[in-house]
Amino acid sequence: MATRDFVEKDYYAALGVPKDAKAADIKKAYRKLAAENHPDRNPAGEDRFKEVSEAYDVLSDATKRKEYDEARSLFASGGSRGFDPGEAFGGGSFSDIFSGLFQGGGRQRQAPRRGADLETTITLSFTDALHGSTVPLRLTTEGACETCRGSGAAPGTSPQTCSVCRGQGVVSRNQGSFSFAEPCTNCRGTGSVVTSPCPTCAGRGVATKDRTITVRIPAGVADGGKIRLKGKGGAGERGAPAGDLLVRVSVASHPVFGRKGDHLTLVVPITYAEAALGANISVPTIDGPVTLRVPPGTASGKTFRVKGKGVPLKTPGDLLVTVEVDVPKELTVEERQALEAYAAIAQPHLRDHLKEVRL
Repeated sequence: MATRDFVEKDYYAALGVPKDAKAADIKKAYRKLAAENHPDRNPAGEDRFKEVSEAYDVLSDATKRKEYDEARSLFASGGSRGFDPGEAFGGGSFSDIFSGLFQGGGRQRQAPRRGADLETTITLSFTDALHGSTVPLRLTTEGACETCRGSGAAPGTSPQTCSVCRGQGVVSRNQGSFSFAEPCTNCRGTGSVVTSPCPTCAGRGVATKDRTITVRIPAGVADGGKIRLKGKGGAGERGAPAGDLLVRVSVASHPVFGRKGDHLTLVVPITYAEAALGANISVPTIDGPVTLRVPPGTASGKTFRVKGKGVPLKTPGDLLVTVEVDVPKELTVEERQALEAYAAIAQPHLRDHLKEVRL
């Protein structure tokens, strides 16, 4: 039966997605497969291109997808008893459903393909990432052909309406009680043909070229942050919109400062005397040094917060200063004598509470 041929097609398998795939995943899979098998780039992939285009036409439309799923479910349940394509289904017949799914009049022509999204990585210094920076980025990508201005047609000519599909981009093929639409092979589904191809891009409307763009990196960008530049990716074919450029930011480490979210971190060594007696110490910030009060009896590892001296965002982070008591590896004669004198009068029972501990 004519309808059986199409209901048995697994459009999910054609796109390599599960039956519960989200619309975004279906679109992503279609773009990847269509790019790999487009006849302009891969002449041997024409049949595969038709297959994924047919699958995407149904699965990308919520109504068609629902009807397709229901039809396949009904077909599976009736396959063992002989299936009548005119059997009532949801208020209509099975043939009605497939006529709605594949009728050429309901298909829109395939527009010229949007440009590919591109991705690149730039490395910034710690300081540039905090304060923001403007970075020139040199790319070698496909861009709109300068000779034909992206039309694909030789100078002085223009694309012509396809005589086979009359500009629809699809043609109908009868299959018994219904017909289904497939991309027009004469115009590759675009609805127009280039009779005099551009000598530079061979009719594609895009050509490889070097270009430099300026990327503005906002203040406070973190390591691994992403910036999307609309329309700065690959050029679309025959005047279609360009894709986007995704810039990943890699931030170099700093010899003194670290980062924790919107806060900056800093480790500052202090002497035993400063920890025990207290002291005012100078610590660096991104805006210059400030004075930090270390109270008497401060333990090594204590962290102090300096408000507003962190990452310079609209609501700035803080500077987290951790003090560590420095134990000198070498002592002068005077230092040793002073410490020995202190040891002689230091609290002798400091560890007495540990003497009776048993496991």
